[in-house]
Amino acid sequence: MPLETIRWNRRKSRIELIDQTLLPNELRYISCKSVDEIWEAIKSLRVRGAPAIGIAGALGVVLGIWNCQAESYEEFKSQLDSVADYLATSRPTAVNLFWALDRMRVTAEKHKSRPISELKEILLDEAYKIIEEDKQICRAIGRNGAELLPDECTVLTHCNAGALATADYGTALGVIYAAAEMGKNVKVFADETRPLLQGARLTTWELMQNGIDVTLICDDMAATVMKGGMVDCVIVGADRIAANGDTANKIGTYNLAILAKEHGLPFYVAAPVSTFDLSLENGDLIPIEQRKPEEVKQPFGLKIAPEEVKVYNPAFDVTPARYITAIITEKGVIRQPLAENIRKMLM
Repeated sequence: MPLETIRWNRRKSRIELIDQTLLPNELRYISCKSVDEIWEAIKSLRVRGAPAIGIAGALGVVLGIWNCQAESYEEFKSQLDSVADYLATSRPTAVNLFWALDRMRVTAEKHKSRPISELKEILLDEAYKIIEEDKQICRAIGRNGAELLPDECTVLTHCNAGALATADYGTALGVIYAAAEMGKNVKVFADETRPLLQGARLTTWELMQNGIDVTLICDDMAATVMKGGMVDCVIVGADRIAANGDTANKIGTYNLAILAKEHGLPFYVAAPVSTFDLSLENGDLIPIEQRKPEEVKQPFGLKIAPEEVKVYNPAFDVTPARYITAIITEKGVIRQPLAENIRKMLM
């Protein structure tokens, strides 16, 4: 890219972020001046993607305490906890949000003897560190994943796991960018990703901005392009990965994993270490966000179904570890058997 997905405006004491609900028709930064506004931005997918949600959470904590007039650490910590607890209710599946909020709590506790004015600056510095670390992590994921791709290849991807979902480079798309930078000829099929079309609206736009050859397909065309020998592998991002390697990602990912297995194609997950939740033994324990029925019945304001029809609208599904060829992280590539090798690398 680089695209600066989200940032802190120090002069105005507010968060600025790309409103991804407007893409690809309009590239616009919006300002979040209150914790309620950043909560809404996360919930409504104005900012989305697990790493970017984590960054939004960290900056949201800064926003929530920036004008705090507390005279004691206990009073300050009470407000910080209230802000963090509230932000944690915005979206339940992406573990990066909870990881970032906990990191901000730990940072405050570590420096609790400092004056409140200094503590605010320390927390802002911590949020900046999270942003900078994410940039470096995504570059490392990209380098590690690019080694898995042949010099000529076509990748199928789902949803958006690029610069828009991170600080500036991406996880799944970061692998594609890194491969292109290495001189490899990489083409992409992008699933549209129903019901909110993140693949159509965001991934195709982002890849085209970067000169990557991309072809948009409907979600239910994936089997056809695989059967036709038009795809060499699948690479997706992740919102939470259990200790055994079961992976939650945008709804429709599980379908792709089964199809890839049937057609003998590698299925890769690209994600930072912060996306692993080792407290969960398997994917059955991952909380799955249920979203409003209007997203299915009336996407983007267009009525396409009877008003009274019942709707089941989970935002994510869980791909069992047995369907995943490898997980690409900043620390290296975790291959099968995933449960054993996750323990070796992360524990």
